[in-house]
Amino acid sequence: MAEQRAGRPARRTRRYVTAPGGELLFAVAGLLPAVLGGAYALAVLYAGTLLSLTVVGLPFVAAALAGARGLGALHRRAVERLLGERVEPPVPPRRPAGPLARGRAVLADPVAWRSLVYLLARLPLGLLGFAAVVVLPLGSGWLLGFPLWVRLLEPGERPAGWLDAAAVLLGLAVLAAVPGANRVLSTANRRLARLLLGPARSQRRVRDLEQARATLLAAGTDRLRRLERDLHDGTQAQLVALAITLSLADDVLASAPSAGGGPDDSGPDGGGPDNGGQAGPGPDVARLRALVDRARNQTDDTIAGLRRLTAGIHPVALDGGLEAALPGLAAGSPVPVAVRLDLRERPDPAIEQAVYYCAAELLTNLAKHSGARSAVLSATAAGGLVRLTVRDDGRGGAAAAGGASGGGAGGGTGGGTGLAGLGERLAAVDGVLRVESPVGGPTVVTAELPSRI
Repeated sequence: MAEQRAGRPARRTRRYVTAPGGELLFAVAGLLPAVLGGAYALAVLYAGTLLSLTVVGLPFVAAALAGARGLGALHRRAVERLLGERVEPPVPPRRPAGPLARGRAVLADPVAWRSLVYLLARLPLGLLGFAAVVVLPLGSGWLLGFPLWVRLLEPGERPAGWLDAAAVLLGLAVLAAVPGANRVLSTANRRLARLLLGPARSQRRVRDLEQARATLLAAGTDRLRRLERDLHDGTQAQLVALAITLSLADDVLASAPSAGGGPDDSGPDGGGPDNGGQAGPGPDVARLRALVDRARNQTDDTIAGLRRLTAGIHPVALDGGLEAALPGLAAGSPVPVAVRLDLRERPDPAIEQAVYYCAAELLTNLAKHSGARSAVLSATAAGGLVRLTVRDDGRGGAAAAGGASGGGAGGGTGGGTGLAGLGERLAAVDGVLRVESPVGGPTVVTAELPSRI
């Protein structure tokens, strides 16, 4: 399952790409850094407490916190390379002008304090990890060789057979527990690094909001450019063609002679036109009718184009809410889609629009890439949360990274569109996109958004 989320932490299944023997090396080689880091943190806390009432107290703590942040960066790289846990780098420290301002910035830096806490918590985990991969195997070897050690050390003694068997069984049990203990401690180290060595929650929130703002600005700029291009290449060209058609029709009418006599049309005696008072030939009715028909068709095309443009700005179907808009989307899908709605509250207009476009994108991708015979679209809105789910019986293999290689409702179209672009658009309104699409199907894509911004 792949997931993209903004604002709050995501529950997901993590896949670690560890180096060969990475967990074992981290447990063995990580003992010394863990002991040194723990000793550093304890010394900082002890000395900082003693010096807190002196002049050098705060400068000492500030320098120690800067050092803790640097040690945390080293531990973060080790966790990433050996345990395969990608920890997002924290926000770089602020460096204001002046030593006093810089010292205050370090003392108020949450990343530095969290790095200090990590060094303290890493000490017992490092000791336990070393014990799991070194002490336990040694103890297991001693237990397995217990019958031999007893006979070598005390040749005259012959312990009971059940004692030998118990020692061997206990040694096998300890040896079998080594991989599991190492995995448990490696998982604890990953979680500890993810919790304390990444950016603080407030900093992560600011970064998410900045990314969401950039996404919204880019999407708005792209939409305005598309609108300008569509107006220039489509609607404007249609209006120019319509003007030309009407001009041709006007030329046909102007080329026809007047039906009545005038001063310029009178005969030699002023008694009437030279043709005996009869009107000249009329306009080319067939050509005029063809031009009028062409103008009518061009007007219809222009109106249809304007409707498409305005629908892209704000779907008219949303005037009645999601309860009226989503069934219309499902009815237009070439794949039969069953609709299940439980909308107990109406979200904000921006959320409704995001859900509508999300459903439209998923149904479009479903028809293009899934190979499905049927699908189910369900939407619920209750308790401040809107959840949209599209499930199909297609070939599966969709990936949240986008791209058309996967099937299912999430099969992307590449080029930054598909699920990747959809996840970014949902992140702009603090939404989350989850994809479950095993090869062979079924594919289930779920979007969750808050009802209010």
